[in-house]
Amino acid sequence: MSSTNREVILGIGGGIAAYKSADLLRRMQDAGYRITVVPTPASLNFVGAATWEALSGRPVTTQVWERVDEVRHVNLGKIADFFLIAPCTADLIARLAAGRADDLLTNLVLASDAPKMLVPAMHPSMWSDPATVANVATLRSRGFTVMDPEVGRLTGNDVGPGRFPETQSILDTFNELTGYVQDLAGKKVLVSAGGTREAIDPVRYIGNRSSGKQGIAVAKAAYRRGARVHLIAANVDIDDLPGIEIEHVEDAAQMSRALQASFVDCDILVMTAAVADARPSSTADEKIKKDQYTHIDLTANPDLLKLLSTEKKNQIMVGFAAETRELVASAKTKMSAKGLDLIYVNDVSDGAIFGQEETEGTIVLVDGQEIAIARTSKDTLADLLLDYALKQLG
Repeated sequence: MSSTNREVILGIGGGIAAYKSADLLRRMQDAGYRITVVPTPASLNFVGAATWEALSGRPVTTQVWERVDEVRHVNLGKIADFFLIAPCTADLIARLAAGRADDLLTNLVLASDAPKMLVPAMHPSMWSDPATVANVATLRSRGFTVMDPEVGRLTGNDVGPGRFPETQSILDTFNELTGYVQDLAGKKVLVSAGGTREAIDPVRYIGNRSSGKQGIAVAKAAYRRGARVHLIAANVDIDDLPGIEIEHVEDAAQMSRALQASFVDCDILVMTAAVADARPSSTADEKIKKDQYTHIDLTANPDLLKLLSTEKKNQIMVGFAAETRELVASAKTKMSAKGLDLIYVNDVSDGAIFGQEETEGTIVLVDGQEIAIARTSKDTLADLLLDYALKQLG
């Protein structure tokens, strides 16, 4: 599943199990899904809108007549890749089967062609009632994924089929629907991001225009796919990525030490960072005055990828090449010189790609195969690179 296809409408029906969906929301966010919560008006008797807004970080509306200027009953449906309605009550199932559109959630269901999954939760007598059985069959015939509720104790002393399933069980079923897999579980992915800065004096430095966005996208994608992720960030404005170990560095020397310490036990290295080719031969302790700022003596920085390749065992090494001409030829030369398993090359003429949300270029594999990447999001490229790295890892 592409990381771009993760916009989910989480519908909340008016049942006591609504409180359990708070944990479900959090677990879905941990897996990388982006959640917009749409509760039915009745569900707000159990969990209020403020709770859903706090957990999702997004505004919550329940009626078509709220935020009318945004036309939410249509626009939310357009951005949704999937619907997950949990809990789904007998009343809500009946309204969906009848094609009703009497609140925002049911409007969205009608207005969107996105795949939809329902998680029923109700009293056993309601679940087994012929009307509910017929409504569930109708919805399944229309393509809805409808989980069977679990058997267990419900509100009060009643026991039977109708209990809200465990969060992991819901996630497993939903992940099957979305095609989401954790194929990097048990692997360690080492990612470098950003651009190094080589100090001239306390104020000035030699640097580059790398924003670190591609490296962050790779780190997030690897984590979503189950990997243990170590992100080495060079001058990247980011403090926290839940579940991901972040190590901040500034210059090439710090980057080198961090990479060598972590490379030994990684399975995949994705080197998106732009490391300065050279550094000032000496760094002034005080700011150099303008009239003294005439020239800078440079010393070549070590080739970090080439150094790591001498320590390589079974690791897969992914490199990046930012070029302005002869892109693929330059990438193949770099791949050979640095012992890479695959490389992504893009055209950065006139500063293209740097700091942007999208990219385009070519993936070159070690066997010479070239895969053209039309303009796409950096999130999508991240998953593609991990796909090819995983294939080579075997």
